[in-house]
Amino acid sequence: MTTRDIDESVNAELNRLRESIDNIDAAVVHMLAERFKCTQQVGHLKAAHHLPPADLARESRQIARLRQLAESAHLDPAFAEKLLNFIVAEVIRHHERIAEESATNAEA
Repeated sequence: MTTRDIDESVNAELNRLRESIDNIDAAVVHMLAERFKCTQQVGHLKAAHHLPPADLARESRQIARLRQLAESAHLDPAFAEKLLNFIVAEVIRHHERIAEESATNAEA
């Protein structure tokens, strides 16, 4: 069965829901962009003060916090934790790069 074979009202509802999903996806991308702008600033601050790229204590607190938020929102906490771990890994990679660039610039 293709969307052409579906009743017109069902197809309209499907399209409405998909438009909402597309809008949510766009909002998620924009929110991630804002988050990474902030974490870039954190990376520069850490590099300037020779702080390590990762902060395991903060990451643990954030995981616990996000799991609790996920439960409240009826979202799988394990999924939320995986998502945060993925994001944090990217942030740490950025912080390491910023620290390397800062050290190279200081040597020059």
